[in-house]
Amino acid sequence: MRYNDRAEGHKLQRPGRAKRKGIFVFTALTVLLFSVLGFFIKNIFLSVETESFSFIESARELRNPDRGFYHLYTFLIEEEPTDYEQIIKTMYQNDTDTELMLVKISLQNYREGRISETGLRNIEKLFDELESLDKRMILRFVYDDEGKGGENEPESLDIILWHMQQLELVLSKHSGQIFVQQGLFIGSWGEMNSTRYGTAEDMRRLAEQLAAVTDESIYLAVRTPAQWRSIIRSNNPSEGISSDDSLAARLSLFNDGLLGNSSDYGTYKIEDSSAADSLGRWNREEELDFQRELCLSVPNGGEVINDNFYNDFENAMEGLAQRHITYLNMDYDQAVLKKWKKATVSEAGCFFGMDGYTYIDRHLGYRLFIADVNLEYSQRRRSISAEVSLKNVGFAPLYKTPKINLVLYDKDKESILKKEMSCDMKSLAGGEEADCQQSAYAEIPVSELSKADYTVYFSIEDSDTGKHIMLANEQDEEEYGYCIGTVQIH
Repeated sequence: MRYNDRAEGHKLQRPGRAKRKGIFVFTALTVLLFSVLGFFIKNIFLSVETESFSFIESARELRNPDRGFYHLYTFLIEEEPTDYEQIIKTMYQNDTDTELMLVKISLQNYREGRISETGLRNIEKLFDELESLDKRMILRFVYDDEGKGGENEPESLDIILWHMQQLELVLSKHSGQIFVQQGLFIGSWGEMNSTRYGTAEDMRRLAEQLAAVTDESIYLAVRTPAQWRSIIRSNNPSEGISSDDSLAARLSLFNDGLLGNSSDYGTYKIEDSSAADSLGRWNREEELDFQRELCLSVPNGGEVINDNFYNDFENAMEGLAQRHITYLNMDYDQAVLKKWKKATVSEAGCFFGMDGYTYIDRHLGYRLFIADVNLEYSQRRRSISAEVSLKNVGFAPLYKTPKINLVLYDKDKESILKKEMSCDMKSLAGGEEADCQQSAYAEIPVSELSKADYTVYFSIEDSDTGKHIMLANEQDEEEYGYCIGTVQIH
């Protein structure tokens, strides 16, 4: 009987447990239902208003990273301790108008063998002092500073390769400051001409070694398009860069004969025939086409020389745009630079009446501005879309992919919501395609926002330096970027 009583008692308990379970399920479903209803009521009956601001292009100066005029500084590494702190302080005290500097370092004293420990320490001290300057570096190592490249170079290619290897540690330590590494240590003034190591095989070995001892974020540069083709083994820039060859993706150009005559002082061959000459050079128009394509992906720069027809202001504007020029020497050639300063811009728009030198300064490299803004609320998607149309009227693209941010700021709560925007920035080629536009886009679900009045900001951040890229609009940038509109949610 006890067994049966217990069994019967067990059976009597089951209806109570089932009832409690049902109540629990009902309660959970009720809570879920009210939560869902609350969400839909919140969103369906929200009042969302957006306002998009208008923007106007300006001719203002923009101090942006990795573009513009530069000064050239030369340092001879010697065998005694050197006070680079005082040297740098003296040399750079008046250099307040540039974001770039070309630093030429002569290793002439070590052309016969390894760089000594004293020499390496001096090089490191030099870099340490240069690091204190808020400037990015165009770097060139040379053995010759007299125009006697073949005479002053080491007698063995292995010595140059060895020197590159010895410099790896200091180049790695200071990689964040280096924009472009010009040349392969060879030639007169490091410009890769009058060298005993000008064969395709020698240049390829030097370029591969230099690539191996430098950070892949640093661009390398050779003097002519023909040298680029010899090293990469390709006549097609896009094909070379899109391959798995990391060297091709980094190898750029520098031209210290810019606009000097029809051949850029030997950069291209003079004959108009289609066949390459003994140095692999093509004719002028072919080489210009090559640079148009190559320098969509890698930078180009140098110095203008020899006052002539090709660097008259109107021709110079066209020539610099064709070559996608990012940086220029502001000390040489003064005859050409003074000619630009006397010229006057006649094109309609915000630059009308400006002197030619200032116009070119404003257009070196990239020059981005906001052309249009569209903030829009979609009730169907329950989201706010933000589209910012950009133009690049500079001579060249912004080569490194930047970080583009959209910020919604609630002043009352002092809170921000940040969204990263997507944009094909490399398609903003500048130069001859200055009228092209690309849009940065982001979508913000209303569920991520509170009822508030938001101010909307837009900013572009340089990937190498972390600095905000200034835009060529009349508006000033504020703490969170450029104010592009408002969003009100009530």
